[in-house]
Amino acid sequence: MSDIVYITNARLSFPHLIEPQKMMTEAGKERISYNCELILPPTDPSFAQFMGKVQELAAAKWKEHVAQVFAIVNADRKMRCYGNGAEKVNKKTFAPYDGYAGGVYITCGRDTPPQVIQADGKPIDPSNTLAYQQLTRAMYGGCYVNAAVKPWLQENKYGRGIRCDLVAIQFAKDGEAFGEGAVDASPMFGAVASAPTGVAPASLPPFMMPQ
Repeated sequence: MSDIVYITNARLSFPHLIEPQKMMTEAGKERISYNCELILPPTDPSFAQFMGKVQELAAAKWKEHVAQVFAIVNADRKMRCYGNGAEKVNKKTFAPYDGYAGGVYITCGRDTPPQVIQADGKPIDPSNTLAYQQLTRAMYGGCYVNAAVKPWLQENKYGRGIRCDLVAIQFAKDGEAFGEGAVDASPMFGAVASAPTGVAPASLPPFMMPQ
């Protein structure tokens, strides 16, 4: 538990909590990931605590080389789980995605569903699939959540990196949904007129007549 960081009132983005996201590993193999991104103000105490834990882990593992490793990792967004919101640019509009401008983010995930915490602070029974889906559906891009995350260090043949597990998540409050949101097409419609009485139904073509 000592490596777990509690994040409060983060803006949820790109959630893959109901159905996992299919991803490719460095080795070219497919894997699934239940993941999301958490957006926070740069001065948020939760983010400061998270980065403090990352630096603590890195110092213990990479010792006198920690500064050089951090420089390499920070230069490659694919090798770290955190960053400046300005890095998250929509490739079509060339502008930061909704909610990212002026903020920082943490990318976190795991290959099994994270623990989901109810409003009363109690976890959902993992075997209760219906309750799990009901709560995770309420976690849309743009809402606010609390989360327990666990940063960890990668060091293998694919390089050194800083990653983060999503341990648990809880809906905190509603927020303005990212993107266009649900489209309201109701102004295009009117009331359905009642069928006129006393009108004979249209005759059927011969091949549809009952034999």
